[in-house]
Parts: sequence; C-alpha cells; structure tokens
Amino acid sequence: MMPNLWTLTKRLIFAFVAASGGSETEALILARSIRAFAGEFSDNPIWVLIPETGDNISEVIRGKLVSLNARLVPFKMDQAASRFPFAAKVFASATAESLADGQTDFLVWMDSDSIVIHEPKELLLRDGKDLGYRPVDHTLIGSSYDGPIDSFWELIYRKCNVPEGRLFPMTASVDENRIRPYFNAGLLVVQPERGLLQLWRDNFDRLYRQTCFEEFYRQDALYRIFIHQAVLAGTILSSMDRQEIQELSHLINYPLHMHADYPADRRPEYMNELITCRYDVFFQDPNWRQILPIKEPLKGWLTKQLSTWSAVESAEDTHQNNIGDGEDDSD
Repeated sequence: MMPNLWTLTKRLIFAFVAASGGSETEALILARSIRAFAGEFSDNPIWVLIPETGDNISEVIRGKLVSLNARLVPFKMDQAASRFPFAAKVFASATAESLADGQTDFLVWMDSDSIVIHEPKELLLRDGKDLGYRPVDHTLIGSSYDGPIDSFWELIYRKCNVPEGRLFPMTASVDENRIRPYFNAGLLVVQPERGLLQLWRDNFDRLYRQTCFEEFYRQDALYRIFIHQAVLAGTILSSMDRQEIQELSHLINYPLHMHADYPADRRPEYMNELITCRYDVFFQDPNWRQILPIKEPLKGWLTKQLSTWSAVESAEDTHQNNIGDGEDDSD
C-alpha cells in the first residue's frame, strides 16, 4: 500500500541557509536535488533561511528557489556573531525550529553544500528518538574518550550544565578515533517541540564571547572555528539521554571531500550509493569523477548543475552590472 503523501509531507521539513556568494548556489542545487531524488519526500517543504543583515541572496537565485516551491525565511543574528565561522547556521536553525514546532514531526537541518541522492527514509527517526546525528569526521578539538577531559571540554560541560553520566564513546567517521560525544553540525534531524536548536542558539549566544573562551581562541584558531559545534555537543548532552538520540548511517552526510581518507571498508564504490552527502571543495577538482565514479541518472543531473553554477553567477554579474549602469545614468 502506498503511503499517504500528505502524511509524509507533514512528517518532515528540509531546511538550510542561503546567503550571497557561493552558498546561495549551493542552496539551489540542494533544493533541486530534493525535488529530483528524494522519492516520496521530493514534494516535502523546503525552507531556505536568509540573513536579515543585508547578506541577502540574489534575485536570480531567489526566483529559482521560489520556482521550486521553496519557502524563503529571514533570520536575525547580531553583528558580533556574524564574525564567527558557521555562527549563521546556529541562529538560522533556531529560527527554522521555532517555525516548525507543531508543523512537522521532524526538521532536517542541513549544510547548504549538501546533495540528496536517494530517498532519505532513515531521516524519519525510530520511535522514541528525538535527534538524528552523524559523528564529526575528524577529532580536531574533540576529546579523546580514553584520555582525561581537557580544560576546554570541562568548560563546555560546566557552562552547558551537562549532568554527570551523560558521556559515552563515539567514533569519528574518518579518523576513527574513539572520542567523547562530538556531533557533526552539517546534518541534524530534530523533533521541533524539544527546542534543541533554539537551546543551541541560546547557549552559543551566551557563551561564545565569554572571556574564559578567548584564551582558547588565541591558543588555536580551531577553537574559534568549531566553538559552535562544541556548544552543540554540550547542548545535546545537557538536554537529552543517550536513549533519545539515533546515530544515522554513514551513507547520510557523507563527506565527498574526504573520500580518499574515508575508512576503506565503508567507502562507497559509486556516488549513487549515498543517501545524502556534503561536497565542500570536492567538485573543484577536475578529476572528481575518477575519485568517486558516478552513474546515471545522477551523473547527467549533477553535470548539468555544475555547468549551470557558473551560468547563474554570470547572469547575476550581468544583472548587477545593469543595475550599476542604470545608477550611473541617473546620476
């Protein structure tokens, strides 16, 4: 028996950020991939979060997103936070979650440089699970489970009010180190009524400027880059038991740009085997098809998306030049 499409639409919403520059084209490709390859979820709501700070998307991309029936949602963040890497996703995800409360069972928060390749049924979490996640790819500032808790993570746990007994071992997906819980912020599946992403925003906004963290920023730039993800770990551990969270398969949020380093026993033979992936700089390599082969129909579709990427940017440049010419004439 075929599932009720209205029920599926009600159960899951996709959301991600778009801002001027590369991420707006990434957002367009992600939205198109959902419509093309998400199967029974291909008509589900897509929410594209846009900053209110003037870092807005182009009219070219805006029109293309609207034609895909994507909802454009503005979000606020303060100027100081905007200077921190990846802070926008913290504030945008909280806005999406607040709007999704009562509208859906699951909100799927994704990085814009993602592609949906197969019907993502696994994103409908099992009963009793309120968060779906992937571990981080590399340990970096993460905490080794077999070593003592360092001063940075002790501070995170204390500032986020993590109860004793909440820590458990997790395996980083690429370097395979055994670490304390450190969740990949590139894809999260949440039940909106739990308010996890809003709590993440509140904790981040409260903590990132505190002087106690500044010494770590000075010590290593990675602390500044990944403070948002460390606060996410503290937020999850403070508000959820391990039994409430579900680790998703490695075929979800697979890092194409780390394919060569991915553990061989879990490395896909073809890109088509993946459910969703992130690509970062992967497609900038002209030999990407040799790094991870790709079959039709994904091959033709993706080739078209990449070829139109430059066309979209060219069209926007022409649009901006025309606006500039008009302004010069009016002067």
